[in-house]
Amino acid sequence: MMRFLYSAAVWLAQPLVRRKLRRRAAAEPLYGEHIAERFGHYTQPAPAPGEGPCVWLHAVSLGETLAAATLVTALRQQLPGMRLLLTHGTATGRAAGARLLQPGDVQVWQPWDTMGAVRRFLAHFQPQIGLLMETELWPNLVAESARAGVPLCLVNARLSEKTLRRSRRWGALARDTYAGLHAAWAQGEADAQRLRQLGAPVRGVMGNFKFDMAPNATQLAQGRAWRTASARPVLMFASAREGEEAMLIEVLKRNRPLAPVDSAQEAPEIIADGVQWLVVPRHPQRFDEVAALFTAAGYTVARRSQWGADCPVAADVWLGDSLGEMALYFGLAHAALLGGSFAPLGGQNLIEAAACGVPVFMGPHTYNFAEPAQLAAQAEAAFVCADLADAVDRGTALLQQPHRLETAQQAALGLGAAHRGAAQRTAQALVTVLAKKRP
Repeated sequence: MMRFLYSAAVWLAQPLVRRKLRRRAAAEPLYGEHIAERFGHYTQPAPAPGEGPCVWLHAVSLGETLAAATLVTALRQQLPGMRLLLTHGTATGRAAGARLLQPGDVQVWQPWDTMGAVRRFLAHFQPQIGLLMETELWPNLVAESARAGVPLCLVNARLSEKTLRRSRRWGALARDTYAGLHAAWAQGEADAQRLRQLGAPVRGVMGNFKFDMAPNATQLAQGRAWRTASARPVLMFASAREGEEAMLIEVLKRNRPLAPVDSAQEAPEIIADGVQWLVVPRHPQRFDEVAALFTAAGYTVARRSQWGADCPVAADVWLGDSLGEMALYFGLAHAALLGGSFAPLGGQNLIEAAACGVPVFMGPHTYNFAEPAQLAAQAEAAFVCADLADAVDRGTALLQQPHRLETAQQAALGLGAAHRGAAQRTAQALVTVLAKKRP
């Protein structure tokens, strides 16, 4: 009964979905392309027949897609001739996913979770196995995959305490969805325990794919070269979320209020303690908004989109307003504040920062990435702060202590090295699933 009511609701919501896509397309045109795919209608054929199986991998957004790259590489090594069917929910995910494709592979949007759209998707592409990255469960997607005989697996799986509580409110619908999976492999033991509470068939704890990700070496080298050339140590606000930039402005103004500026003179330095700030918003649709926010507060802003190939120009705030260049930004930073952790948003993943040797100061809200945050804190590659003001104070202080900074940077690099191998372990488990499925 619950799935029937849910299915009716998502079917009725389709006009709202189309309207939302049109609005998003105004800022990100990719949302306006191939809309029919969202509802199970396709113009492109299924992946070309080959020696290996058709593996369907769903990575909803940019972070999941980048992490999925490590699994795709491992699967191609263990399944020669594999054909990849790649689905996404966001424009940033789809743009990044295009780089994972090889001849014979196919990339489409995730079907909206009506029974009809999901059935058309499965009938058209006929994958031999389905892999969902991290958290992306939809009731009809799970139920219809089981009905079609497609083993659907949750890989790199994580489940926060907050999501567990929210899922329990859905009662039988959530339990049936998690129990309907063929298998789940968790990032950490705490994730595994929470998944089991919802009925998921957890087959093991594999670790986090993101520890297997190697930062772009060219970007990292360029960022470090610019960091060396910077007149001031660079403190980055990484993946800042809505509301957090305004919090930062308030903290900076308390540390050093703006002085009146004579228009005939240069503006005084207004960033506290000689720190060069680099702010990288999490969502690209907010780039203009964030630039305007700092400008209205009296700060000079230099946007990455205007730097070109040269060293960033002098400004109070450097704004990272580009996609796919996080390694460049982390290379440029001596240390970073973790976005999403100072407002109650659950935090962002700090593993990429660690891989680039950047220690992180994080707020109290890291429930979406509790395991990596705990591991980083234990290794002293990350530091838990009471609030954003505390993080600014402690981050600024670390930049003024070269020996402590170097120790923290080395701890960050060591964190990544100590936890690699999750993608290979998961690929081996998936090969076993496919072997049992084949006649």
